[in-house]
Amino acid sequence: MQRETIHPINGIEICAESFGNPADPAVLLIMGAMCSMVYWDTAFCQRLADTGRFVIRFDNRDVGRSTAYEPGTSNYTVADMANDAVGVLDAYQIEKAHLVGMSLGGMIAQVIAVKHPERVQSMTLIASGIFGSDQNNRNLPPMDERILAYHANGGSLDWTDEAAVADYLVAGSALLCGPAHSFNGERVFAQVTAEIKRASNLLSMFNHALLVGDDDSEGRHTQIKVPTLVIHGTHDTVLPYEHALALVREIPGAALLTLEGSGHEVHDEDWDTIIRAVFAHTK
Repeated sequence: MQRETIHPINGIEICAESFGNPADPAVLLIMGAMCSMVYWDTAFCQRLADTGRFVIRFDNRDVGRSTAYEPGTSNYTVADMANDAVGVLDAYQIEKAHLVGMSLGGMIAQVIAVKHPERVQSMTLIASGIFGSDQNNRNLPPMDERILAYHANGGSLDWTDEAAVADYLVAGSALLCGPAHSFNGERVFAQVTAEIKRASNLLSMFNHALLVGDDDSEGRHTQIKVPTLVIHGTHDTVLPYEHALALVREIPGAALLTLEGSGHEVHDEDWDTIIRAVFAHTK
Protein backbone atom coordinates (compact mmCIF):
# COMPACT_ATOMS: atom_id res chain seq x y z
CA MET A 1 0.00 0.00 0.00
CA GLN A 2 1.26 3.47 -0.89
CA ARG A 3 0.45 6.24 1.55
CA GLU A 4 -2.21 8.83 0.81
CA THR A 5 -1.05 11.55 -1.54
CA ILE A 6 -2.58 14.87 -2.54
CA HIS A 7 -2.71 15.61 -6.27
CA PRO A 8 -3.46 18.94 -7.98
CA ILE A 9 -6.27 18.07 -10.42
CA ASN A 10 -8.58 20.44 -12.32
CA GLY A 11 -7.61 23.38 -10.13
CA ILE A 12 -8.41 21.56 -6.88
CA GLU A 13 -6.77 18.95 -4.65
CA ILE A 14 -7.72 15.26 -4.73
CA CYS A 15 -6.48 12.78 -2.13
CA ALA A 16 -5.73 9.26 -3.40
CA GLU A 17 -4.11 6.04 -2.24
CA SER A 18 -2.93 2.95 -4.12
CA PHE A 19 -2.46 -0.75 -3.43
CA GLY A 20 -0.41 -3.32 -5.29
CA ASN A 21 2.03 -3.28 -8.18
CA PRO A 22 1.77 -0.33 -10.63
CA ALA A 23 2.74 -2.75 -13.41
CA ASP A 24 -0.52 -4.67 -12.94
CA PRO A 25 -3.81 -3.72 -14.65
CA ALA A 26 -5.25 -0.63 -12.95
CA VAL A 27 -8.59 -0.64 -11.11
CA LEU A 28 -9.97 2.76 -10.11
CA LEU A 29 -12.49 2.60 -7.25
CA ILE A 30 -15.04 5.44 -7.30
CA MET A 31 -17.12 5.85 -4.14
CA GLY A 32 -20.68 7.12 -3.92
CA ALA A 33 -22.28 10.28 -2.61
CA MET A 34 -21.31 11.72 0.77
CA CYS A 35 -18.70 9.01 1.38
CA SER A 36 -14.91 9.25 1.23
CA MET A 37 -12.59 6.51 0.07
CA VAL A 38 -12.52 4.90 3.54
CA TYR A 39 -15.75 3.11 2.60
CA TRP A 40 -13.62 1.06 0.21
CA ASP A 41 -12.18 -0.87 3.16
CA THR A 42 -8.39 -1.12 3.26
CA ALA A 43 -8.67 -4.92 3.55
CA PHE A 44 -10.98 -5.04 0.50
CA CYS A 45 -8.55 -2.95 -1.54
CA GLN A 46 -5.60 -5.12 -0.52
CA ARG A 47 -7.41 -8.36 -1.30
CA LEU A 48 -8.37 -7.02 -4.73
CA ALA A 49 -4.76 -5.95 -5.31
CA ASP A 50 -3.60 -9.44 -4.31
CA THR A 51 -5.42 -10.83 -7.36
CA GLY A 52 -2.90 -8.98 -9.53
CA ARG A 53 -4.48 -5.57 -9.86
CA PHE A 54 -3.14 -2.08 -9.16
CA VAL A 55 -5.96 -0.62 -7.07
CA ILE A 56 -6.53 3.11 -6.52
CA ARG A 57 -9.11 4.70 -4.23
CA PHE A 58 -9.63 8.44 -3.83
CA ASP A 59 -11.73 11.09 -2.12
CA ASN A 60 -14.24 12.87 -4.33
CA ARG A 61 -14.65 16.62 -3.92
CA ASP A 62 -16.28 17.63 -0.63
CA VAL A 63 -15.34 14.44 1.23
CA GLY A 64 -12.23 13.22 2.99
CA ARG A 65 -9.04 15.15 2.42
CA SER A 66 -9.92 16.44 -1.05
CA THR A 67 -10.99 20.04 -1.64
CA ALA A 68 -14.11 20.90 0.34
CA TYR A 69 -16.43 23.83 -0.30
CA GLU A 70 -18.63 25.78 2.08
CA PRO A 71 -21.51 23.53 3.23
CA GLY A 72 -24.72 24.30 1.40
CA THR A 73 -23.03 25.49 -1.79
CA SER A 74 -22.99 24.02 -5.28
CA ASN A 75 -19.72 24.47 -7.14
CA TYR A 76 -19.42 21.59 -9.62
CA THR A 77 -21.26 18.94 -11.62
CA VAL A 78 -21.11 15.17 -11.95
CA ALA A 79 -19.13 15.77 -15.15
CA ASP A 80 -16.52 17.66 -13.11
CA MET A 81 -16.30 14.68 -10.76
CA ALA A 82 -15.79 12.42 -13.76
CA ASN A 83 -12.97 14.66 -14.95
CA ASP A 84 -11.47 14.48 -11.45
CA ALA A 85 -11.41 10.69 -11.69
CA VAL A 86 -9.66 10.88 -15.06
CA GLY A 87 -7.22 13.32 -13.44
CA VAL A 88 -6.43 10.67 -10.83
CA LEU A 89 -5.49 8.30 -13.66
CA ASP A 90 -3.26 11.04 -15.09
CA ALA A 91 -1.62 11.54 -11.69
CA TYR A 92 -0.67 7.86 -11.63
CA GLN A 93 0.33 7.93 -15.33
CA ILE A 94 -2.33 5.37 -16.26
CA GLU A 95 -3.60 5.44 -19.82
CA LYS A 96 -6.54 3.04 -19.36
CA ALA A 97 -8.18 1.58 -16.27
CA HIS A 98 -10.95 -0.69 -15.14
CA LEU A 99 -13.56 1.45 -13.34
CA VAL A 100 -15.43 0.13 -10.30
CA GLY A 101 -18.09 2.55 -9.11
CA MET A 102 -20.39 2.33 -6.10
CA SER A 103 -23.79 4.08 -6.31
CA LEU A 104 -23.07 7.66 -7.53
CA GLY A 105 -19.57 6.35 -8.29
CA GLY A 106 -21.13 4.03 -10.87
CA MET A 107 -22.87 6.99 -12.48
CA ILE A 108 -19.57 8.88 -12.55
CA ALA A 109 -18.05 5.83 -14.26
CA GLN A 110 -20.79 5.96 -16.91
CA VAL A 111 -19.97 9.62 -17.65
CA ILE A 112 -16.30 8.71 -18.01
CA ALA A 113 -17.19 5.87 -20.38
CA VAL A 114 -19.27 8.29 -22.47
CA LYS A 115 -16.84 11.21 -22.52
CA HIS A 116 -13.48 9.46 -22.22
CA PRO A 117 -14.01 5.94 -23.63
CA GLU A 118 -10.34 5.71 -24.58
CA ARG A 119 -9.45 5.72 -20.86
CA VAL A 120 -11.76 2.85 -19.88
CA GLN A 121 -11.04 -0.87 -20.19
CA SER A 122 -14.17 -2.03 -18.36
CA MET A 123 -16.84 -0.87 -15.92
CA THR A 124 -18.24 -2.55 -12.83
CA LEU A 125 -21.30 -0.78 -11.44
CA ILE A 126 -22.14 -1.70 -7.84
CA ALA A 127 -25.51 -0.68 -6.34
CA SER A 128 -25.84 1.97 -9.03
CA GLY A 129 -28.34 3.15 -11.62
CA ILE A 130 -28.76 5.00 -14.89
CA PHE A 131 -27.02 8.36 -14.81
CA GLY A 132 -29.05 11.55 -14.64
CA SER A 133 -32.70 12.51 -14.70
CA ASP A 134 -33.17 10.12 -17.61
CA GLN A 135 -33.85 7.36 -15.06
CA ASN A 136 -36.99 9.19 -13.93
CA ASN A 137 -38.75 8.30 -17.19
CA ARG A 138 -38.86 4.57 -16.38
CA ASN A 139 -41.09 4.56 -13.29
CA LEU A 140 -38.26 3.01 -11.30
CA PRO A 141 -38.89 2.72 -7.55
CA PRO A 142 -37.53 5.55 -5.39
CA MET A 143 -35.35 5.51 -2.31
CA ASP A 144 -36.92 3.94 0.78
CA GLU A 145 -38.80 6.63 2.70
CA ARG A 146 -37.26 5.42 5.97
CA ILE A 147 -33.87 6.67 4.79
CA LEU A 148 -35.23 10.09 3.87
CA ALA A 149 -37.07 10.33 7.19
CA TYR A 150 -33.98 9.35 9.15
CA HIS A 151 -31.72 11.91 7.49
CA ALA A 152 -34.33 14.63 7.89
CA ASN A 153 -33.30 14.56 11.55
CA GLY A 154 -29.71 15.49 10.70
CA GLY A 155 -30.48 19.18 10.96
CA SER A 156 -31.06 18.91 14.69
CA LEU A 157 -27.78 17.07 15.35
CA ASP A 158 -24.89 18.80 17.13
CA TRP A 159 -22.21 18.25 14.49
CA THR A 160 -19.48 19.37 16.88
CA ASP A 161 -20.21 16.32 19.07
CA GLU A 162 -18.09 13.64 17.38
CA ALA A 163 -19.55 10.79 19.42
CA ALA A 164 -23.10 11.81 18.53
CA VAL A 165 -22.18 12.23 14.86
CA ALA A 166 -20.57 8.78 14.80
CA ASP A 167 -23.69 7.20 16.31
CA TYR A 168 -25.87 9.04 13.79
CA LEU A 169 -23.79 7.86 10.81
CA VAL A 170 -23.61 4.27 12.06
CA ALA A 171 -27.38 4.10 12.54
CA GLY A 172 -27.86 5.55 9.05
CA SER A 173 -25.62 2.84 7.59
CA ALA A 174 -27.69 0.17 9.33
CA LEU A 175 -30.65 1.19 7.14
CA LEU A 176 -28.63 0.17 4.07
CA CYS A 177 -27.85 -3.38 5.23
CA GLY A 178 -29.78 -6.17 3.53
CA PRO A 179 -31.44 -9.10 5.33
CA ALA A 180 -28.84 -11.60 4.08
CA HIS A 181 -26.26 -10.05 6.40
CA SER A 182 -25.80 -9.08 10.00
CA PHE A 183 -25.03 -5.40 10.37
CA ASN A 184 -21.36 -5.12 11.34
CA GLY A 185 -21.56 -2.10 13.62
CA GLU A 186 -17.93 -2.42 14.70
CA ARG A 187 -16.67 -2.23 11.13
CA VAL A 188 -18.96 0.69 10.27
CA PHE A 189 -18.02 2.54 13.46
CA ALA A 190 -14.35 2.30 12.41
CA GLN A 191 -15.28 3.68 8.98
CA VAL A 192 -17.30 6.62 10.26
CA THR A 193 -14.67 7.44 12.88
CA ALA A 194 -12.04 7.59 10.15
CA GLU A 195 -14.46 9.68 8.07
CA ILE A 196 -14.91 12.19 10.90
CA LYS A 197 -11.17 12.42 11.61
CA ARG A 198 -10.12 12.75 7.96
CA ALA A 199 -12.71 15.21 6.69
CA SER A 200 -11.55 18.68 5.72
CA ASN A 201 -15.13 19.76 6.51
CA LEU A 202 -17.51 16.94 7.38
CA LEU A 203 -20.69 18.91 6.61
CA SER A 204 -19.45 19.58 3.08
CA MET A 205 -20.43 16.01 2.20
CA PHE A 206 -24.05 17.17 2.02
CA ASN A 207 -23.12 19.31 -0.99
CA HIS A 208 -23.35 16.08 -3.01
CA ALA A 209 -27.13 16.34 -2.56
CA LEU A 210 -26.99 19.56 -4.60
CA LEU A 211 -25.19 17.98 -7.56
CA VAL A 212 -26.47 18.84 -11.00
CA GLY A 213 -26.22 16.55 -13.98
CA ASP A 214 -24.59 16.92 -17.34
CA ASP A 215 -26.93 17.43 -20.28
CA ASP A 216 -24.25 16.24 -22.69
CA SER A 217 -24.24 12.77 -21.07
CA GLU A 218 -27.99 12.33 -20.53
CA GLY A 219 -29.31 9.22 -22.24
CA ARG A 220 -25.94 8.31 -23.75
CA HIS A 221 -25.40 5.21 -21.60
CA THR A 222 -26.98 3.27 -24.47
CA GLN A 223 -23.88 4.15 -26.52
CA ILE A 224 -21.37 2.75 -24.01
CA LYS A 225 -19.25 0.06 -25.63
CA VAL A 226 -16.91 -0.94 -22.80
CA PRO A 227 -17.53 -4.31 -21.11
CA THR A 228 -19.93 -3.66 -18.23
CA LEU A 229 -20.75 -5.72 -15.16
CA VAL A 230 -23.65 -4.72 -12.91
CA ILE A 231 -23.53 -5.96 -9.28
CA HIS A 232 -26.64 -5.28 -7.22
CA GLY A 233 -28.39 -6.49 -4.10
CA THR A 234 -32.01 -7.56 -4.24
CA HIS A 235 -32.79 -5.50 -1.12
CA ASP A 236 -31.12 -2.22 -2.03
CA THR A 237 -33.02 0.52 -0.20
CA VAL A 238 -31.40 3.46 -2.01
CA LEU A 239 -31.48 2.29 -5.64
CA PRO A 240 -33.84 -0.70 -5.65
CA TYR A 241 -32.99 -3.77 -7.73
CA GLU A 242 -35.09 -2.57 -10.68
CA HIS A 243 -32.40 0.08 -11.30
CA ALA A 244 -29.90 -2.70 -11.95
CA LEU A 245 -32.27 -4.37 -14.40
CA ALA A 246 -32.63 -1.08 -16.26
CA LEU A 247 -28.84 -0.77 -16.54
CA VAL A 248 -28.53 -4.29 -17.92
CA ARG A 249 -31.32 -3.70 -20.44
CA GLU A 250 -29.89 -0.46 -21.74
CA ILE A 251 -26.08 -0.70 -21.63
CA PRO A 252 -25.14 -2.90 -24.60
CA GLY A 253 -23.83 -6.29 -23.53
CA ALA A 254 -23.97 -5.57 -19.81
CA ALA A 255 -23.90 -8.59 -17.50
CA LEU A 256 -25.65 -8.87 -14.13
CA LEU A 257 -24.43 -10.36 -10.86
CA THR A 258 -27.28 -10.48 -8.33
CA LEU A 259 -26.46 -10.45 -4.62
CA GLU A 260 -29.46 -12.15 -3.01
CA GLY A 261 -30.55 -10.37 0.15
CA SER A 262 -27.86 -7.69 0.00
CA GLY A 263 -28.64 -4.01 0.40
CA HIS A 264 -26.98 -0.77 -0.66
CA GLU A 265 -23.57 -1.88 0.53
CA VAL A 266 -20.24 -3.55 -0.15
CA HIS A 267 -20.73 -5.89 2.78
CA ASP A 268 -17.68 -7.82 3.94
CA GLU A 269 -19.64 -11.07 3.57
CA ASP A 270 -19.96 -10.28 -0.16
CA TRP A 271 -16.28 -9.41 -0.66
CA ASP A 272 -15.23 -12.83 -1.97
CA THR A 273 -18.06 -12.81 -4.52
CA ILE A 274 -17.38 -9.23 -5.61
CA ILE A 275 -13.61 -9.64 -5.82
CA ARG A 276 -13.89 -12.85 -7.85
CA ALA A 277 -16.31 -11.12 -10.21
CA VAL A 278 -14.13 -8.03 -10.63
CA PHE A 279 -11.06 -10.22 -11.20
CA ALA A 280 -12.84 -12.21 -13.91
CA HIS A 281 -14.35 -9.09 -15.50
CA THR A 282 -10.99 -7.30 -15.63
CA LYS A 283 -9.02 -10.12 -17.25
